[in-house]
Amino acid sequence: MEGLVKVGQLILGLSILVSLHEFGHYITAKWFKMRVDRFYLFFDFLFPIPTLLNFALFKKKIGETEYGLGWFPLGGYVSIAGMIDETQDASKLSATPEPWEFRGKPAWQRLIVMLGGIIVNVILGVLIFWGISFKEGNNYISKAELNKEGLYAGVLGKEVGFQLGDKVLKVNGEDFHSYTDIAGAILEDKTVYTVDRNGKTVEIVIPSDFLNKLSDQKGEFIQPLYKFKVARVAEPKEASFLDKLLGNPAPAPAPAYTAGMKDGDEIVSINGTPVKFFQTFKEELQKYKNKPVTLAIMRAGKADTLRMTTAEDGTLGFFPEYLVQKSHEDYTLGQAFVVGAGNAFDVVWKNIQGFKKIFAGQVRADKALSGPFEIADMYGSHWDWLNFWSLTGLLSMALAFMNLLPIPALDGGHALFLLFEIITGRPPSEKFMERAQQVGTVILLGLMVFVLGNGAFKKFFS
Repeated sequence: MEGLVKVGQLILGLSILVSLHEFGHYITAKWFKMRVDRFYLFFDFLFPIPTLLNFALFKKKIGETEYGLGWFPLGGYVSIAGMIDETQDASKLSATPEPWEFRGKPAWQRLIVMLGGIIVNVILGVLIFWGISFKEGNNYISKAELNKEGLYAGVLGKEVGFQLGDKVLKVNGEDFHSYTDIAGAILEDKTVYTVDRNGKTVEIVIPSDFLNKLSDQKGEFIQPLYKFKVARVAEPKEASFLDKLLGNPAPAPAPAYTAGMKDGDEIVSINGTPVKFFQTFKEELQKYKNKPVTLAIMRAGKADTLRMTTAEDGTLGFFPEYLVQKSHEDYTLGQAFVVGAGNAFDVVWKNIQGFKKIFAGQVRADKALSGPFEIADMYGSHWDWLNFWSLTGLLSMALAFMNLLPIPALDGGHALFLLFEIITGRPPSEKFMERAQQVGTVILLGLMVFVLGNGAFKKFFS
């Protein structure tokens, strides 16, 4: 069921993004009185070969346009008469452009049509971030709150020089507002953290190739130190349909449930070792995988003891509540627009920084590029509308950026050729456009295979 929720959110999110992107091309083409032959969500052929396995799950012709739902669930397309793209080549075009064809319109109109999808994705991204900013405001861990207890240094944090309890004073020599500023600074070309360590000022410089290690997610970087209590104890699960069919028993109840742990319990120590913070609690618990432990707890203000045997992965089976004081800011509609637009375009800026690091050799492409598997994991196994719209807004801006890249077959490639035509006064030949389209399609297909293969490998074999 959790897998279905992930896939469902991924399909819904991508359907919204692709449909609106293609609508941007569609509405601008209709605005300039171009004939639109097809409007499809997903491909009705085996991409990138438009003549192979042609069938649609649904199609209906309204006026001059056929609207449909393809079977190949990656992307979608709008087929505009007289345009060389993934759905048609130069050989299918007549010698003389018709007035309702894409190629029969002025270059500036064709440029707007090519940028229509990108424009709509940007508008969608800004609207989503605007709405989230207005509804949710800004919840953050302030610098003062963060430095009450200091930072937790995970494996990667310790590797670069952080220690438990470090208090961050500056990032790249400047003051900061919240924990988010600290976490986001890791994308900068050279990041230097100035910290207070037991009254002594220390500078921690992040190596240029650090993002490669961070993307492996084999060790945590830095986090606020979280005091905690038990929010919810995991309930016993019933046997799955397949287990019932095979006669297998239901999974054993979680150790916390069996031992009688209650919602609201505060864990004080493990086998006599104090565990004030959730991160130090997890570290200590990992020493006792599948072993008996004694927990000292506080329940409704009274001391108590629980004894249990941890699971094989060193967990007990409860969900924590972090006892951290978050600050909150409400925004007016106007303020929310400024903040939301800033957050939206910050996604583009981070993409630019990411590509810069890839080309500079500081980050490996297989670590930086995410495919459907990673995106589905980001949506999560539980339906959370705030997370759904936040991630969809982020993907909308990322899609706009990716489509603007000057690669033939992408909108940015078409736009580049149109700018050449506007500047020089003459268009590239239709044969050149067809060859460029083919080269661009091969590049995109190779990138798609790389991303899907890399995602599948990390999902199932790493």
